[in-house]
Amino acid sequence: MISTAWAASDTVKVAADLGAWHAISSASFIVQLTLLTLVVMSVVSWAIMAQKRKQFRTVELGNIPFEEKFWKASSLEEVHDNLKDYPDSNLAAVFQLGYLELKKIAESSLLASTSDNSEAPVLSGIDNLQRSLRKAIDLEVSRLESRLIFLATTGSVGPFVGLFGTVWGIMSSFQKIGQTGSASLAVVAPGIAEALIATGVGLAAAIPATIAYNAFVTRIRKQELALNNFASDFLNLAKRNFFKGQ
Repeated sequence: MISTAWAASDTVKVAADLGAWHAISSASFIVQLTLLTLVVMSVVSWAIMAQKRKQFRTVELGNIPFEEKFWKASSLEEVHDNLKDYPDSNLAAVFQLGYLELKKIAESSLLASTSDNSEAPVLSGIDNLQRSLRKAIDLEVSRLESRLIFLATTGSVGPFVGLFGTVWGIMSSFQKIGQTGSASLAVVAPGIAEALIATGVGLAAAIPATIAYNAFVTRIRKQELALNNFASDFLNLAKRNFFKGQ
């Protein structure tokens, strides 16, 4: 009787001393695969977060000198000739497409005849310029949104992947109870441990991804607003100087 009690006590002690790594290494293949999937999702998410943070910072810093140049320049040609100095500015990219479309209109049959002798040409086809600016904005916003879908997927799916590992770990505990006929801590602890680890890893992957996704979406909305404002300013300048009376 004493030896039996001592053996049971020793078994419980061994089970209680199991660490997280031992629980993972002794987990079932399905749970290990689930944990590996979550770890990969987390690593990729952090890599995307670092890359997107750098991208947004580069674009935001690149827009400042270009916007200053745009408002200080004496002509659109001067701004266009210096675009190579602003490779990181998405405002410069929008300006380039708008300028090229404006130049295309000026060189096409959309140049309207005028009755006065003013030097400034009077153009038609402003809808083409508006569409070109809209396309440029969409391209830049799409570039900022790239790979964010993975963060959204990790944030929404991660907890459920972890929950799958949790359910599987609990099922493993019940199977061991059925096989041994005992519900002692030594029997159920390994399965419960791997289940809780799967839950924790799922949340650890999902929470940062969700926070980062929401933060990046907010910055994208700000960038889109800045692009739209710049396009409106560019269009107003074009109307005043090239699309008189429209």
